[in-house]
Amino acid sequence: MDDIDSAIVRELQRDARQTNRDLARRLNIAPSTCLERVRALRARGVITGYRATVDLRALNRPVQALLTVRIRPMNREVIERFKAFLTSLPEVLSVYVVAGGDDFLVHVAVPDVDRLHALLMDQVFKRREVVDCRSSVIYQHVANDIIEALPPSGS
Repeated sequence: MDDIDSAIVRELQRDARQTNRDLARRLNIAPSTCLERVRALRARGVITGYRATVDLRALNRPVQALLTVRIRPMNREVIERFKAFLTSLPEVLSVYVVAGGDDFLVHVAVPDVDRLHALLMDQVFKRREVVDCRSSVIYQHVANDIIEALPPSGS
């Protein structure tokens, strides 16, 4: 990625709804060049999609938590089946398969702590493969809206 590609990615992360003409004007390049570059970035898999960011409170999901889950037996089939189970739950926002003491990190958002407790007791702990699950309520959540490319290691 060169500087123009990086600038396109940064600008689209800032506002993906802007027109190609506005994006080109902001970057001081021709609209045809801009469109060609955006298409190439999508074709290369750098830009994977466009989405709306929503307010979880407006969707009656003001309580967020991170769940750490350990499962057994540890094999690919069990991991894939449990991952599919988690992503089918409406409370789940993200699922991470991780290394270390835990096997999964799960980000959930629910209406209240009673619903979090019900999710754990009625869904997660009822799974035979779950040997441990801990929850941490999130008081504040901040994310970087714009993700920049990093230089290669050793640079």
